[in-house]
Amino acid sequence: MSSLLAQRPFAPRDDATLLSELVELSRHHLASCPAYARIWPSFGKVSRVEELPWLHVGLFKRLELVSGAAGTRRERILRSSGTSGSASKVRLDAASSELQARSTAAILAEFLGDERRPLLVLDSARALVGTELPARLAAAMGLKPLASDLRFIVEDSASTPVRWEVVADVVRGHRDVLVFGTTTSLWQVWGAAHIPDAAVEALRGCRVHFVHSGGWKRLEAQRVDRATFDAALLARTGEGSRVIDFYGLAEQVGIVFPACELGNRHVPRWVDLVVRDPYTLAPLDGEAGLLQLLNPLALGAPYHSVLTEDLARVGQGPCPCGRGGKHFELLGRVPRAEARGCGVA
Repeated sequence: MSSLLAQRPFAPRDDATLLSELVELSRHHLASCPAYARIWPSFGKVSRVEELPWLHVGLFKRLELVSGAAGTRRERILRSSGTSGSASKVRLDAASSELQARSTAAILAEFLGDERRPLLVLDSARALVGTELPARLAAAMGLKPLASDLRFIVEDSASTPVRWEVVADVVRGHRDVLVFGTTTSLWQVWGAAHIPDAAVEALRGCRVHFVHSGGWKRLEAQRVDRATFDAALLARTGEGSRVIDFYGLAEQVGIVFPACELGNRHVPRWVDLVVRDPYTLAPLDGEAGLLQLLNPLALGAPYHSVLTEDLARVGQGPCPCGRGGKHFELLGRVPRAEARGCGVA
């Protein structure tokens, strides 16, 4: 896969170039991952991205898929935060991890800018210890290249006493900061809970960029919509503060889809997607269906083409927000699909 690593990974791609990369990557995994080859034994010549082999997202809960190319250096296992007890596990490798970290930073920089700011993570640093990396921490670490300082503001990952004195100290010395948390944790701790007066006073003089992902199903059950969520977070922050919601999968690590101010998810220029009929799996154009995500940044395991259980509709024409490229509307999950804890970076 040297050709993929040699190029500038995040340069704009036309459809033909991206298709060529994904074909090369698929052949790499078919040759070096026996389980993947058994699933797609007759893969041949393709002329469209819709013809590329894919894996259903549920397989990653049942199989540990790795591509055993010589020289591949394995790292920790990325674990999704499924809410019913089962979780996807993706084996990370060093080369892919480097590309994926740069990818997440490049995507979010388009929404946050390149300026470095302190990053407050609504989690405990203890969650970083061990052989498995939780998806929510992988998402947080995706923001690290945009951070001038990194602080974990939860004392213990089992309970959630927030270190508000650390929050107050950080925001007093900076005109703006980043705050990352899962959607549910941000609502519980920042939106709906009591915040000490000293922290509130400090926050009102600071521009806060809240970045979050996942957990909407839980909040919808509490009748918390996006407008309510955003308003609660922004009520105790300074002028210019904002909330950025992004969608992503543990099974597509390094690729995130931030929502613009109109709620559309914008597709990075090194990524593609397909929407398929939930019954026939035929590709759809402009209609709602199952979302399939493809990217060329998965070298050590075949998670480069994943059929999700999420419903989406690709936008027709440019997004009215003014951002170029492809965009889509995320419509929810298929009925009876397992609730997922959070998307990842």
